Amino acid sequence: MLYRISLGLVLLTASCGDLADPSAHDEALQDQDEALRDQDDDEDRNSGAIAAGRRLFTKETFGGNGRTCRTCHGKRTGTLSPEEIQALFRRDPNNVLFRFDGSDDGAGHGVSRILQDATILINIALPPNVHLADDPGARFVTLRHGIPSVLDTPALDPVLMYDGRAPDLVEQARGAIDAHTQHTVEPTERELELIAEFERSAEFFSSGKLRRFAAGGSPPRLPEGHTAAERRGRRFIENVPFDPVSGVGVCALCHSGPMLNEANGFLPIPVPPGRVEPGTRFANILSSELASNGDPVRTYVITNPDGSTTSVSTSDPGRALQTGDFRGFPLGDLGLFKTSTLWNVKHTAPYFHNSSMKSLEQVLQHYTTVFQIVIPRVFPGAAPLVLSAQDQADIVAFLMLLD
Repeated sequence: MLYRISLGLVLLTASCGDLADPSAHDEALQDQDEALRDQDDDEDRNSGAIAAGRRLFTKETFGGNGRTCRTCHGKRTGTLSPEEIQALFRRDPNNVLFRFDGSDDGAGHGVSRILQDATILINIALPPNVHLADDPGARFVTLRHGIPSVLDTPALDPVLMYDGRAPDLVEQARGAIDAHTQHTVEPTERELELIAEFERSAEFFSSGKLRRFAAGGSPPRLPEGHTAAERRGRRFIENVPFDPVSGVGVCALCHSGPMLNEANGFLPIPVPPGRVEPGTRFANILSSELASNGDPVRTYVITNPDGSTTSVSTSDPGRALQTGDFRGFPLGDLGLFKTSTLWNVKHTAPYFHNSSMKSLEQVLQHYTTVFQIVIPRVFPGAAPLVLSAQDQADIVAFLMLLD
């Protein structure tokens, strides 16, 4: 009861102060948001299932190399940044994070890659119709991927991981344990379900508004912006018809919907079957081509249904490794990666599947190049879209508001 009375006073103060100071209302709403999230946290802590899931997530090694889920998924951001990993290395260069696929060669030798990029080595099975030109007998390829954040969308999206290989949280947990812990004890189905339930609890949301949306509440709305730069930046992310000249609405072509990870109705490309539901959007942002981050380029040989072969050279085929469809834009899956949410994006650097972009400023520089290449192809007759330095700064200013 005391909590509800206090919340009412916050709202009353906000409505009165709003007349004199527009920012007071937003600050009060933020206080309300944090109070509601704290209440959710308290309720979750009292749940036996959540407590069991927390123990499994933070303590259980399944008889492996000492890693737990928490090893790679920090509580604050749901991932790990290069800065966090570098600080960890200074404290303890023998930390379990630097073993196995955290090392440069996957065998415990060298840590330069993870210190610089926060990437982990992953082995992805090759589709039956695909082999590597330089290693025809191999049935998997080793790639360098960043650590996806476990905040917000994992509880809401039907597919997970950059290439969509995990259909739900249970399979994501199973895959992570199989791939990264060198476990000797198989997790039970119940243990995997408990981990998934814990990952749907309040601790795994960056704000109360996203937590309430996941629980069936109203969808979160874009903030209006306080400064002129923030309000200008908002125009690029508003779900409005795209203007090929000014660029208004360009980010919303792929970052729309409540979680800002859906394609909107203004993109003149049919959404393929299986990518219509929220959280199933994949896109080619040329990250393998323009931001390879030093990842080695390898040639994949695809055997077609008629017996002919096609060769594709790339640093990372993305979604194509899951489907076997190595056709390029706009029909195939080559180079497609899952569209991430923009909520809380300021806290989840580095960006892209291989952590090639270390800051939002670098992300916008990359997209400036991408838009010049892609917009004329997607919108016939449109000139290459060039985001000015001011446009880029404005978009970053607005993204910093998306808590």
